[in-house]
Amino acid sequence: MDQLNLLCVIFILFGHGLIHARPADYGYGGGYDKPTDGPLSFDFYDKSCPNLGRIVGWGVWAAFKNDTRIAASLLRLHFHDCFVDGCEGSVLLDDTKDFKGEKNAFPNRNSARGFELIDNIKADVEKACPSVVSCVDILAIAAREAVVLSGGPFWSVALGRLDGLTASEKSANEQLPSPFEPLVNITAKFVAKGLDAKDMVVLSGAHTIGFAQCFTFKRRLFNFKGSGKADPSLDTPFLSNLQTSCPNSDASNSKLVPLDAQTIARFDNNYYKNIVNNSGLLESDTALITDPKTAAMVKAYSADPYLFAKDFAASMMKLGKIGVLTGQAGQVRKKCGLLN
Repeated sequence: MDQLNLLCVIFILFGHGLIHARPADYGYGGGYDKPTDGPLSFDFYDKSCPNLGRIVGWGVWAAFKNDTRIAASLLRLHFHDCFVDGCEGSVLLDDTKDFKGEKNAFPNRNSARGFELIDNIKADVEKACPSVVSCVDILAIAAREAVVLSGGPFWSVALGRLDGLTASEKSANEQLPSPFEPLVNITAKFVAKGLDAKDMVVLSGAHTIGFAQCFTFKRRLFNFKGSGKADPSLDTPFLSNLQTSCPNSDASNSKLVPLDAQTIARFDNNYYKNIVNNSGLLESDTALITDPKTAAMVKAYSADPYLFAKDFAASMMKLGKIGVLTGQAGQVRKKCGLLN
């Protein structure tokens, strides 16, 4: 039985109560003595929407079994939401007459996906618990479920965020890290969000799953830094394969290449092994090995998958607390793409 089918069987058994999970496995919190995490809490919906974890988990699983790529898409969507003015669901909003949203910002245009799935899950949640659960909380749980289904670590998701009342294309363009930026700039963007260099290295490990469009790394293949030659740091067979996959023409710009070609859909520490072996796909990936401090972490994670899993879970919990809205600062949207 392959890994995906085994996961599907386990999911079904959980769903029918044939395997008894720890409290967190189908919820969102669990496993914590304290019920709160700053302004959020791990038991926020225990009474108001007790089946929330099951509804979100089932929705993600149903999508994942048909398209394993959705896992990376949901994780990226959560990151792109939290990194732009905080975790408040702004990335999910459509444009209005009052603002241009984030969906068409350069980092998201023709690449961000998963919106329809979050909308569908939200509709199911609304049937069970009308006007109770925010879209941003659904996205946070969905990202966790996506990682777990891919073989990655579990973390408890503190909840109680409200959905924001606006979105900003400008903010998305300015605040999201770019694969073309130098490491010092990317690090500064993480620090500005209350994260640190360790979080940056750990969360970059999300590139263990998913795909990148050729235009995001093609200059490394043919004209690195205007040299007219390939990036000399790239492993030769790896470079040759990429040049075949992404020919030097505009027609290949949107073609997809796996971020980790060795274990495409498996959440593991192979991303770091690739970097150590000069086979990191993006310039921002390879940059991690050029600084002594980040290089040490890359080497540690490449050697210890359990250390990576533990630290990734911890950094995701930190990410999920950036700029959250509570109290009267936001709303619970009825539809994720629209303000109430």
